[in-house]
Amino acid sequence: MGVVEEALRRHVHVLTVEIGERSVADLARHRRAALYIAQTLEAAGLRVREEPYGFHNATVANILAETGPENPSRRFLVGAHYDSLAGTVGADDNASAVAVLLETARLFHTADCGRRFGVTVQFAAFALEEPPAYGTRHMGSRVRARTAKRERERIDGMICLEMVGYTCREPGCQSYPFPLGFMNYPPTGDFIGIVGNRASRRLVKAMERAFKKNPALPVVTLTVPLNGWPIPSVRLSDHAPFWDAGYPAIMVTDSAFYRNPYYHTPDDVLETLDFPFMAQVVKSLVGFLCQESPVASRPF
Repeated sequence: MGVVEEALRRHVHVLTVEIGERSVADLARHRRAALYIAQTLEAAGLRVREEPYGFHNATVANILAETGPENPSRRFLVGAHYDSLAGTVGADDNASAVAVLLETARLFHTADCGRRFGVTVQFAAFALEEPPAYGTRHMGSRVRARTAKRERERIDGMICLEMVGYTCREPGCQSYPFPLGFMNYPPTGDFIGIVGNRASRRLVKAMERAFKKNPALPVVTLTVPLNGWPIPSVRLSDHAPFWDAGYPAIMVTDSAFYRNPYYHTPDDVLETLDFPFMAQVVKSLVGFLCQESPVASRPF
């Protein structure tokens, strides 16, 4: 097992075994997860701050960590929610994505990609995405997108990491929302998906080019019209608030319940994850951020 795989497994173990359920219904564990994420990013050398906000009678916080120059040629936001559905430890949903975010941040910063390529990345761990916050103004990504728009923050591309650790290789194990099942997509679930709206199509293409440089990770892309409303399931994560705010945004995903039978169940545990696959997702993300980010001088 490589260093990255070991780190990914350690992060998921802490989040799902040592901490466990990270639902807003269990604020103590939810806050332990936030603290672990913040401390891990600080230890990697990033500038870390909280973005607190209220949820009913509680206070939760997005964890924001930034690395790169003050006046970059490109500025990206890479985000993943760290809460889990009540009654679950959420290994794939969404500890897998948090682990990939943490390792991508560490490697991007260690490689000094910000200075070398003139790109700044904000890594955002969103406090709430699962019910009862889902679809409300209390989603962490909606808070972040709303604040960014109000303060006119520059975001050349938002990359949402949503369930990136489950694979299946039996023909027919991978399904798709209507009508994509009729469009010659793969019958097996050993690829990573990249989903964008029409306004993000250049970002989708740029990521696809970068990811295809890694032959160990098959990639499938989808660009949807009308901010995804004709296929509502493609809006079910933290990229959608950024679409709605007018930012280019994509979702990187294993396709959630279209592949993973343990979605939103107590059986979504560490042992079901494919850590070599997750390590390849990290490799491809770092490759995109370090090589593709500064290529063009105009926004996607």
